[in-house]
Amino acid sequence: MRTNPGTGPLKTGLAAAALIGAAALFAPQQALAQKTLTVGGYGGSFETLMKEHIIPPFEQAHNVTVQFVPGNSTENLARLQAQRDNQELDVVILDDGPMYQAVALGFCDTLTDVPSLPDIYDIAKMGTDKAIGIGFVATGFAYNAEMFEAEGWDPPSSWMDLADPKFEQLVSVPPISNTYGLHTLVMMARLNGGGETEIEPGFEAMTEKVAPNVLVFEPSSGKMSELFQSKEIALSIWGSGRVKALADTGFPVEFGYPEEGAVALMVAACPVVDSDVPAEAQAFVDYLLQPEIQVRMAGTNGFGPTNKKTVLPEELQSLPYGPDKIAQLVAVDWNVINPKREEWTQRWAREVER
Repeated sequence: MRTNPGTGPLKTGLAAAALIGAAALFAPQQALAQKTLTVGGYGGSFETLMKEHIIPPFEQAHNVTVQFVPGNSTENLARLQAQRDNQELDVVILDDGPMYQAVALGFCDTLTDVPSLPDIYDIAKMGTDKAIGIGFVATGFAYNAEMFEAEGWDPPSSWMDLADPKFEQLVSVPPISNTYGLHTLVMMARLNGGGETEIEPGFEAMTEKVAPNVLVFEPSSGKMSELFQSKEIALSIWGSGRVKALADTGFPVEFGYPEEGAVALMVAACPVVDSDVPAEAQAFVDYLLQPEIQVRMAGTNGFGPTNKKTVLPEELQSLPYGPDKIAQLVAVDWNVINPKREEWTQRWAREVER
């Protein structure tokens, strides 16, 4: 007996094939339906930490795919500017100086859903509701403890120790193009009757008192480490995270907090305006402030925690950590500095590094 073409095994097979085809078509649509959050931040060890340890739990908890775009602060700020009308980034992580520029240029959205805010140190709130510090680096002294002990020198205690004649040609200060050098200029201005709005005393002190002691104005962290290891320098202005990295190699370098205050160099995050995943962007910023994430960033990148509830293991407590050390941090006024920075950089090249 003939089988009716509308029934029987043939129809069943066609129906099954149709279901398989529909499922194949539907699967990509489901995948495409998952939201994507794009985060811009530092490369190197920070990118590795993000991709291997920080991003995966967030993706699972929020059912979102996170794309990480590596770049330094200048590159990611330029990316925001280039994509002003069609932003690729949903969250950006920058040094505090460029972050203040991002806020001033209107790239950062208001922090509206960040439950961790009450637990954050006031200095990390940056005087704005559009960005938040997720980690502290302190700008202060790096010094070779063995050389200091051998010479009978006390540990450095004041920014003005950079001008002490006993350190002639034993000092390195990064150039003003590097944030550590810029911090040095501002602190020299403050200690000599000026400040961000009156920078002249800073240039005078750098040119006449500090520069004669400087062997090299070294911008490279790798080269700075070599200068210490070869004992060409005994003292520098550097970041606490850099000092920790060198100390971790076994070299006898120590970090010192100047009595006038170490300068806070903050790693900051902000949700980007016009994000198509605004809730996830806010949630990611809050996630970076969680104590367990702050411990990971401290261990890998030497960022002191900005969340007061974070508890660091003993081996990380040399970082800016706890109320006492955070109280020793001072902030510079980036809203004054940023418009002047190019002018100051040109002047530094003419006068300080001549």
